[in-house]
Amino acid sequence: MNFIVSENKEIILLHYNQIPYSKAWEIQEQLFDEKVKLKIYNRESNAPLPINHHLILCTHPHVYTLGKSGLMEHLLLNNEMLKKFDIEFFNTNRGGDITYHGPGQIVGYPILDLDQYYTDIGRYLRDLEEIIIRTIAHYHIIGARIPGLTGVWLDIDTEHPRKICAMGIRASRWITMHGFALNVNTDLSFFNHIVPCGITDKGVTSIQKEIGRTVDENEVQKLIIKYFEEVFDSRVV
Repeated sequence: MNFIVSENKEIILLHYNQIPYSKAWEIQEQLFDEKVKLKIYNRESNAPLPINHHLILCTHPHVYTLGKSGLMEHLLLNNEMLKKFDIEFFNTNRGGDITYHGPGQIVGYPILDLDQYYTDIGRYLRDLEEIIIRTIAHYHIIGARIPGLTGVWLDIDTEHPRKICAMGIRASRWITMHGFALNVNTDLSFFNHIVPCGITDKGVTSIQKEIGRTVDENEVQKLIIKYFEEVFDSRVV
């Protein structure tokens, strides 16, 4: 795979051990809006200002999020049951259907100016998938893509294909937000209360389930950063 070199080679890392989904969304929106306004300013200015890139890595308390194209019937719990299980729910402005975030899952939100890389959303999603494919290969897990189904999958040519990483993004003026959710030590039972990504004939898995042991999540985050730098030919600082 060939990657276009960025003009601005630094991506600023924001790391949170655990942060409520609403707070992470607020931070994303703030960074996103700042970059969009700066791009508008730069197009009218004789002295353009640099636009920084950010990568948020975090985990969330239990939460279900529904994308713009998602269906409410893919949430199989009512409000009373959500309260009973202490799970939040949010309608979001990302693409995709419904998914779960929670402890043991590493979530990444890149807020990048793709004008400094390439203006191709499909390629951007494939690059995010590539980062995860390289990350799980460290654990001898072979990740793959399914045409038309964004994310990273295992055993796609068998009777039991399963998703290990979900993805959904938003982009405007080539600024990105939202991103990926990699199941590391995730309690997969929480996926039983939704139709994950609106897909009924495929399963969900985690690194822990695939290799039969608990995984060091800090190690996984370091791998994600390493491969993010490789794929986007940038330095995460």
